[in-house]
This record gives sequence, structure tokens and C-alpha cells, in this order.
Amino acid sequence: MDWLALLDGSGFEFARQVLQRGTAAVALVAFVSSWSQFPALLGERGLLPVRRFLELGYARRQPTIFRWRYSDRMLRACCALGALVAASLVAGLPQLGPPWVPLLAFGVLWALYLSIVTVGQTFYGFGWESLLLESLFVVAFLGSNEVAPPILVLGFVWWLVFRLEFGAGMIKWRGGREWRDLTALMYHHETQPMPNPLSRWAHLLPAWFHRSEVVANFIAQLGVPFLLFAPQPVASVAALVIVGTQAWLVLTGNFAWLNWLTMVLACSAIGDGFLHAVLPAWPAEAAYAPTPVWFQALTTLVFAGLVVLSWQPLRNLFARHQLMNASFNRFHLVNAYGAFGTVTKRRDEVVVEGTEQADPGPGDWVAYEFHGKPGDPARVPRQFAPYHLRLDWLMWFLALGAPDHGWFRAFLVRLLEADPATLRLLRVDPFEGRRPVAVRAKVYRYRFATRRERRETGLWWMREDAGVLVAPIALGARP
Repeated sequence: MDWLALLDGSGFEFARQVLQRGTAAVALVAFVSSWSQFPALLGERGLLPVRRFLELGYARRQPTIFRWRYSDRMLRACCALGALVAASLVAGLPQLGPPWVPLLAFGVLWALYLSIVTVGQTFYGFGWESLLLESLFVVAFLGSNEVAPPILVLGFVWWLVFRLEFGAGMIKWRGGREWRDLTALMYHHETQPMPNPLSRWAHLLPAWFHRSEVVANFIAQLGVPFLLFAPQPVASVAALVIVGTQAWLVLTGNFAWLNWLTMVLACSAIGDGFLHAVLPAWPAEAAYAPTPVWFQALTTLVFAGLVVLSWQPLRNLFARHQLMNASFNRFHLVNAYGAFGTVTKRRDEVVVEGTEQADPGPGDWVAYEFHGKPGDPARVPRQFAPYHLRLDWLMWFLALGAPDHGWFRAFLVRLLEADPATLRLLRVDPFEGRRPVAVRAKVYRYRFATRRERRETGLWWMREDAGVLVAPIALGARP
């Protein structure tokens, strides 16, 4: 038997097309997000400047092109190049050449985005950053249209989806009691970081439905991932179940590109034969040229290296103190994933207000409005995912009591200065570019309006004053 024939993934052309184009599409969103937000958050006059971060000895040893020099212009050049390469992959252009062309293209995306994430500090400390980096690296070795998809690479993507789903399920099972007593989703739709237009509708569904959601979640995350490694058509059905559960999360929340990329990765297990049976227009087989020996050898070597790196994530899945969203190496390869081990049962929001009065009364304070996080109780939440609103997410963590590490104090100072770059991160600047005399941060407790309250008041949220986080400060004062 020719051992090289075992590496042939014929029968998974649909999977390859979705993986390559879908992962590149998410990367495109990530680079556009960084172009528009990174300078204000982390740039030369950012809230957590990269140059200050790079003064740390630890930072200078990390894999980033900015370790030698950082400028906002250089950052935007990286984002523009990344977006251009990602767009070409979405269009399928590099895939028309030999296998090394898409390999090089995805390698560029991985290296550029790794450079950004490495210096992104708390604003890039999300699990889906590592998920995107790992996906870009692995998908790079799927080859081009002229050769069969390497089965080892597809198999590693199945392992990635398994870690992603099973890890999330184990975090929940080991986490808060609300998961085990099936009540978690009676709260989650209301208290999740960034609700969308359908979140309130989902929250107001009956209790029996929410309990069913939790049961379905455990089945999809603790049972179904094992079936990704089963023969066809079982693996294809398992993939569709994962896609369906992730689609429900897309419909009811804003989790950046986490759910979108998970759906893309899950499609790796959908076979062409299964798809042909459902959609006869898709061919059951595809013809390929012989795969170059150098490419087969390279994919085998990379697969072996990734298997070695899988030992720690595998142990973590069954560890008593399971880590979630953890990277075990500087390159964000073969990571641990998971989210919402506990669900908060109440929603506190930090509302930032300013005034133009030197001696303001209660009616002289007006609120800055963010794009994604709740503010005005009458405003219906918007859909932003897969776009990632980094400042809005950090504001949610701040309301939970997470330390701001200096970024929020710097944010208040930028508002006092009416810094244009910072104000562009917001939906509403109540002073239209003028400097306020003072700003403050208050905490309000939010909950979704009931159907009756909505009819009577027209409000989407009901809220009550929960105190002051930061007392009024003026320019020159320390928050």
C-alpha cells in the first residue's frame, strides 16, 4: 500500500472551500476591526500604548514585528495588507495556484495577526483571538484546488472543534450550579456581554424552553463532538448539529466571530458524498492532480508537531482545575477553549456621563453612548457580530468588578480632552466634540422590560441607580 495515499482527503472539497474562504472572511473582519479601533485603544496615544508595553522585557521577547518599532502608520499598513490578502482568499484566487500559494497567503495572515494580538494586551485577551490564530495556521496546510485536501489537516481541524466544544461543555458542567440545575439560560440572554435585537425575545421565552436549551447545549458540547471522528454520514450530521447550535447563539447574541468561526470549522466534517445526497448539484467526487511529495511531507511533519503540542490541552480537558481560553505557547497554537462556566444573574452597566457646567445639578449630566453595550433604556440593541467592539466588551467586564489596569482611567481623561480618535469609538458624543468640564461613571442595574412594561413605557430596558463607580473628575485631576 502506498502510505501517501492515506493522506488523501478526497471527498472533502466542500469542507476545504468553506474552511479556507470562511476563515479568511473572519480574518478580514479582524483586520478591519484592528484598523478602526487599535490606534485609539493601543496606538501612539492609545489607552494602553504599545510603546509603553514594549518597554517590558517580557514584551520584547514575544513574536511580533512591533518589537523593533511601533507606529500607528505601521499598524494600519499591516491591517491593510492583511485585509487585502484575506479578501483574495475569500475570492479563491490563491487557491487557483499550486499548494504553496495559499500556504504562503495564510502564513502571512497568521504572522500579521499574531503580531497584533501579541501587543494587544487586555483589548485582545479574548479566546476567539487564539481561535482565529490557530485556525489560520492549520487551514494554511489544506493546499490548493489542484490537489486533494490532506486528511491529516482535516483531522486536526476536527480535533480543534472537539477542544472548542467539549472544553466549553466541561467548563459549564464543572462551573456554576445554574448549569447543573438547568437554570443558566433563564439569566444568560439578559446578562450576556452584548445582547442583540432578539436577546430580549429569547429571554422572555418560558422556563421549560430555557431548561431544554441547557440540555441541548450539554448534548451538543459533551456528546456530539465525539461523532466528528465517526464514519460518514454520522460525522456530517454531527457537524450540522454543531452548526445549528452555533447559529442559535448568533441569532440571540453578539460574541464577535466566535460562533461564526466555529460554524466554519465544524463544516470540516461534512463530506462531499453526504452533501451530494442532499444537494445533487454538488459533485460527489472531484478529480485532482497528484499531490507533490514535498507538500505531503510538510503536512505530515506539521501534523506531528501539532500532535505533540496537543498533550497539554488534552490534559487540561480532564483536569480538575480546567483552564479556559488559555494558550500554552507564544504562537497561540493548540489552545484550550471554553466560556461562561458561571452565568451572572444580574446585569450592572457602567454609564459614563459628562457635564459642561462648573457646578452641575442632577439634570446637567448627559451620557456618552456606546455602539453595542446597553445605555439608553429605549434603544433596541443592535447586531454587530462578527465585528468585535473591544471597548464595549471591556466595559462589560468592568461592570463585573474586573480591574481596569489603567485603561478606564485613561479613557476618562481622553473624554475630558475630547480626543477625536477616542470619540470615534462611541456612538454618541453628547458634546459634539467640545470638551466637558467634568465626567463621572455611574452604575445602573438593567433588566429587560416585560411585555407589559414594554407596551406601557416603550422602553426596552428597565434600570435603577446602583451607585457611583468614579466620582466627578475634571481635566488635570486623577480619576
